[in-house]
Amino acid sequence: MSESNITVLTDVSLITCVVQRGLGDEIVKAAQQAGAQGATIHYGKGSGIHELLGVLSVAIDVEKEVINIVVANDQADRIFERIYIAGNLDTPGMGIAYMTKLEKAATHIAPEILERLLGHGS
Repeated sequence: MSESNITVLTDVSLITCVVQRGLGDEIVKAAQQAGAQGATIHYGKGSGIHELLGVLSVAIDVEKEVINIVVANDQADRIFERIYIAGNLDTPGMGIAYMTKLEKAATHIAPEILERLLGHGS
């Protein structure tokens, strides 16, 4: 068995955004333009508020896209703001975004990027 080193990230947050189906790619694009490295999109079905708004003749689609993005804490506020704007989340029924501090995360980080992050590179 080969020996491997785990690089644990402790200064990161998870941004989650739930939006109407079809808007996920725009959210991810805005996040990447703000500095995010990537995202995960999965699909779900909402319930609750769409029934109330349906009574008021506002159609809310129950099909949702859920976007998860792990970001460095020093970039989190900027990326969160860009997501909020790109998703028009100030409009009723468009979705929600929230941010959670992570205790730790681990993933592969290329050695040259890790050296630069740790200040060992030139």
